[in-house]
Amino acid sequence: MKNRTKILSAIGLGAAAALALSACSPPGTTSGSATVDNGDQKAMKMVVFNGWDEDTAASELWKYVLDQKGYDVTLDYADVAPAYQGLSQGDYDAVLDTWLPNTHKSYMEKYGDDLDDLGAWNDQASLEVTVNADAPIDSLADLAAHEDDFGGRIVGIEPGAGLTSVVKDKVMSAYGLEDWDLVTSSTPAMLSELKKSEQDGSDIVVTLWRPHWAYNAFDVKDLEDPKGALGDNETIHTVVKKDFGDDFPQAEKWLAAFKMDSDTLYSLEDALVNSGADQSEYQGIVEQWAGEHQDYVDSLTK
Repeated sequence: MKNRTKILSAIGLGAAAALALSACSPPGTTSGSATVDNGDQKAMKMVVFNGWDEDTAASELWKYVLDQKGYDVTLDYADVAPAYQGLSQGDYDAVLDTWLPNTHKSYMEKYGDDLDDLGAWNDQASLEVTVNADAPIDSLADLAAHEDDFGGRIVGIEPGAGLTSVVKDKVMSAYGLEDWDLVTSSTPAMLSELKKSEQDGSDIVVTLWRPHWAYNAFDVKDLEDPKGALGDNETIHTVVKKDFGDDFPQAEKWLAAFKMDSDTLYSLEDALVNSGADQSEYQGIVEQWAGEHQDYVDSLTK
């Protein structure tokens, strides 16, 4: 009887301690068991690829949409490799910017058993090697002969990006560019050099992709790829952790039905990236954009 009393007392103390800890939780935090009205878990964590502006736009949009439905969506920005690793381990719930069948093929092959592909939301994607519009060439086949014009360098993006691998491993060897420098650092750094070259009137080669707001902001042209080294056009997919549908059955249906054409995406990208605002201010910009595209935004959760 004394043992039983001790056990019940311990249980009572444990419950009281848990209640006290809960009361001390920071404002805005949610427990893993908290749900929204439709039964989905409340807290969702999306990972966003650093420097991929279409990912920023789509993710910020879905954060706004889901938060309006009562979810608590967190966006974590990360490089591509750790993003997929974290997603496969359940550290993240979803990523909205998987390019298939080429760019992120290696990551899906490595982690795909622990992920679910909800399908493509944009089918107008492509990898590009791009130059200023008045450059003296129109094709990758002519690039090697104009090394002096471009300083023998291609300005790339992040070292771990799929686009970087494709250009380094396929494009440069296919077109005799092995002696050229592929300069990698970040997408913002590449865009900064592109902007500077336009101001200076100098020739430049960059790695770029469609859809991207840079095509609206700069006077550029994509080089023809007669050997197909950049691969065929791609589609942009939503990929989630393996048990996403158990935690978010309704949100999974919405995300699986998600579609966004490039013109709509350009509009949101431009509103965000060229606003001069910090990421902390993006939700206010999305709210304004949503008001101007209300029918489209409403359709995402129908």
